Amino acid sequence: MTTLSPQLTTSYLFDARGIAKRFRHAAIFGALESLHDGEVMRFVNDHDPLPLLDQIRQRYGQQISYRYAERQPEMIVIEFQISLGQQQEAAPASGGGCGGGGGCGCSGQ
Repeated sequence: MTTLSPQLTTSYLFDARGIAKRFRHAAIFGALESLHDGEVMRFVNDHDPLPLLDQIRQRYGQQISYRYAERQPEMIVIEFQISLGQQQEAAPASGGGCGGGGGCGCSGQ
């Protein structure tokens, strides 16, 4: 877990509970890749998404920091923040890059 920057600019809600489980990770990656530097996504889920957090670390490295805002059974709230000033080489995602939204700072390849 990492610490978010204190100067939060804009926060967007992403409630994963209403998304079919087979689409969740792709939808979350798309949402993260749409954020701009300094923006925050407030992620709500019914379970602790530890495999997802590992995938995010592998895919984005230090470009995305997060903290648990709430961590209780059946109610997990995580705040993800984009920090493009913290770019580093992250492992390439299977199937290519982010999809080209550009918010994540990649070239969209």
